[in-house]
This record gives sequence, structure tokens and C-alpha cells, in this order.
Amino acid sequence: MQKAKKQILLVLVSTLAIVAFAMTPALAKDSKYKKSSQVPEQIDAPKVSPHDSQPGPAWKTVGGTVKHVEGDIYTVEDYEGNQVNLRVGQGTKHIHKKKVGDTVRAEITRGGFANSIQ
Repeated sequence: MQKAKKQILLVLVSTLAIVAFAMTPALAKDSKYKKSSQVPEQIDAPKVSPHDSQPGPAWKTVGGTVKHVEGDIYTVEDYEGNQVNLRVGQGTKHIHKKKVGDTVRAEITRGGFANSIQ
């Protein structure tokens, strides 16, 4: 009887150890995000921020139709139907001022500043 109890205990401890080793990588992956309490960055339309008011490294090219112009902010609807806010300034290379309804193609920074607009 003693021998049977020891064997059952050994099987249970072994099973627990195997489960613990199998779960460790999954738990470590989850805890990485929980510790920093950050959401993984999404690469969608850039947010216009006041600190990005000059040319910088190009992030992507946006093409579409100008839907709204307010000061130095152009709202462009891209060909997929997404609305993107572009900030233009003295550092933006463009031929002439755009108006609502114009088709544009702009090279923008991550912060939404248009390096160039055509």
C-alpha cells in the first residue's frame, strides 16, 4: 500500500512539473505586456502632434482626396476610405496650395507632417 501511494505521488509531482514547464513561456510572454502596461503599437493613420511640425524621416506615402482644410491641417481620405490628417508648413515641398476636392499624394512622417505634397 505504501509503495502504491509513493508511485501515485511521484506521478502527480511529475505531471505538475511538466505542466509548469509547459506554461512558463506562455506566462512570460503575457507578463511582458502586463508589466509595462502598454498596448502594442498599431500602424494606422498617424496622429498630428504639435511636436512634429517640421520635415523628418519619411514614414509612408499617402494618396487620396482632400476632404477638409483648416489652417495648416489637411484632412485626406485615402483610396481605402481612411481619413488621415496631414500637417503642412514651411518645410513642406509643394507646388501650390491644395483645396477641397484635389487629389494629392504626400510623403509623411510618423507624426503626420507632410514632407512633400503633390
